[in-house]
Amino acid sequence: MTASGESGKENGTTVTLPPGYDPSDKEPFMNPEQLEFFRQLLLDWKAAIAEESRITLTSLQDGPIREPDLNDQASNETDWSIELKTRDRQRKLTSKIDAALNRIDDGEYGYCQVTGEPISLGRLKARPIATMTLEAQERHERNERISRDD
Repeated sequence: MTASGESGKENGTTVTLPPGYDPSDKEPFMNPEQLEFFRQLLLDWKAAIAEESRITLTSLQDGPIREPDLNDQASNETDWSIELKTRDRQRKLTSKIDAALNRIDDGEYGYCQVTGEPISLGRLKARPIATMTLEAQERHERNERISRDD
């Protein structure tokens, strides 16, 4: 499914996005079309992660490749370690995607969890799992750095 041309449910009604739909600041914030756009964006992202994980799992089940050269073997093991770390990060990302989908269902998507202000559409398009406005996120990161430095 893609973010354009697909339909989904919003409050029990079917929402169909026009082909090439792109949320705009000229329309009401988080209207049914925008919510459906972001729902599809998140679902597509989650499906891509699941497919990558499936491919990794299949490769792992094929068994380790034993290289006669110890350097090649070490290199392969390093590659697998990096791949597994990437999958772990993606597993965590999947839970953030699920949380964003829940916020859509709960009517809280697109609003900063700190200030309650709308998160810009540009930020949501770039990072659809965002939970804070850019300003609130920057403040949060500054406070984290200060706490870490103490």
